[in-house]
Amino acid sequence: MRKTKRTNKDGSTTAYLQLAHNERRPATGNPVAKVIWKFGREDSVDKDALRRLIQSIARVLDPEDQIAVEMGIELGSISIESDKSLGGSWALDQFWTKLGIRSAFEVLLRERQFEAPVERAVFAMTANRALAPSSKLAMEDWVENDVCIDGLGQVKVHQLYRAMDLLVENHEHVQERVFFSMANLLNLEVDLIYFDTTSTYFEVDPDPDEQEELRRAGYSKDHRPDLLQVVIGLAVTRDGIPVRCWVWPGNTCDMEVIAQVNKDLTSWRLGRVITVVDRGFSSAANLRRLQRAGGHYIAGERMRADVKTVEEALARPGRYKPVKENLEIKEIVVGDGEARVRYVLARNPLEAQRDRQRRERILAEPREELTRLKSVTGEEHTKAVCKVVTSKRFGKYLMLDARNFPRIDQNKVKKEARLDGKYLLRISDDTLSPEDVALGYKQLLEVEDAFRTLKSTLDLRPMYHRVSDRIRAHVLLCWLALLLVRVAETQVGDTWPRIRTQLERIRIVEVDAPEGKIVQRTNIAPAQKHILSRLGVAEPKKIREIILKSKVRA
Repeated sequence: MRKTKRTNKDGSTTAYLQLAHNERRPATGNPVAKVIWKFGREDSVDKDALRRLIQSIARVLDPEDQIAVEMGIELGSISIESDKSLGGSWALDQFWTKLGIRSAFEVLLRERQFEAPVERAVFAMTANRALAPSSKLAMEDWVENDVCIDGLGQVKVHQLYRAMDLLVENHEHVQERVFFSMANLLNLEVDLIYFDTTSTYFEVDPDPDEQEELRRAGYSKDHRPDLLQVVIGLAVTRDGIPVRCWVWPGNTCDMEVIAQVNKDLTSWRLGRVITVVDRGFSSAANLRRLQRAGGHYIAGERMRADVKTVEEALARPGRYKPVKENLEIKEIVVGDGEARVRYVLARNPLEAQRDRQRRERILAEPREELTRLKSVTGEEHTKAVCKVVTSKRFGKYLMLDARNFPRIDQNKVKKEARLDGKYLLRISDDTLSPEDVALGYKQLLEVEDAFRTLKSTLDLRPMYHRVSDRIRAHVLLCWLALLLVRVAETQVGDTWPRIRTQLERIRIVEVDAPEGKIVQRTNIAPAQKHILSRLGVAEPKKIREIILKSKVRA
């Protein structure tokens, strides 16, 4: 469509519309417009007729060509060069900086020179655990093609391994600096520190010629006794924020680690710290260690260990005081003077009912077996009796009578029934109220929840590393990812998988057009705005980059 103008005698202009086709003159090669049809004056053209003409012509085109004609663009002139996720890595990167992790690495690297941005490589591996867990080798492709990380367009696997080595070399400095920065920023309450251990296994076959430092056979909390493992310790606040992690050989017993945990936490000079530990750590030696340097403890007691003070505490009469729904407590003091031991006995009525129903279901099995044994004789009878008595499910409720015939011991049943729905807590600090003790111990579930997140959401297991330092580095990366995830969950009030799903919908797209390239993020939906607002994170810039192509004049 060609528009020409004519100037009238009164100075006004009149525009005319023509349909023209450019042709080149054979002699000169210059283009000249050949008019095919004249539509007349622009102000008198029947635009509805033009619109019907366009629609008539478009009917013979493909659907995408029809859209291109209607939008007035040249098909194929605009293309999307790349499409990457932005929201998740952007939010984690802002937290990474706010929590002081970035500055911690910058201090370490100030006097060193590396061929790659080590801090960016550590952040990329941490973000990978939180967003799309993969191997270090697969991260090369992930960083280059799937995610946008500021300051890191691409990375090689050897650079990632070098960054892991640096992380292990300086893990004490990193963990301490991150903790105090985070504690000041988030006003963390660190008077109660919860500690527990777990194990994680390896899919790598053992090397018979290799001296194993960490990968050992031991008690597997993942129910994989056939695989080598390591033991991991985790200390978290009452809000579930992880403050420190440890890695020990896979054959380490829970009782052996308290000394190191207490020493490491005491070195941070946190002031008055009450460590909350489960029944696996409540030996007398461990409790003494926790009281060194002014520390205190809340420890779960083994109620079936036949300890004199425990038996006396369980037998002590008294009324329970309700604390909250399905939680009743009573305070018990056993002994006098230096031998005085303070306990809090907690009872959950709903859990007590469940324990009773569970025991009744279990006892139904030996009753059937004992009825069947009456009709069995000889060697078969002996084998059947051994099988019943040694049963892991109901053997503890049985006894042998004078004829060596098994029967249910009602005294054992009653002894077990008195423990229904109860747990016993030992406390070293007399200033803590019984209510705070019971509620504080229930928060120990935060550590178990942290372990679940490590193993499922962040894919801590299985591990494929062989070298001990790389194993420690892998755990440290998962700890850093857990730290960012827990802070996000606390501030948003939602689970990380839901937060991650929303954030990952914020994409960044590189569009190539005739005039140049533009790198732009997608629009931010209300749900994503809400998450960024709760996180205290600014929205990423809409236009990230514009590259104009230079115009070449003839």
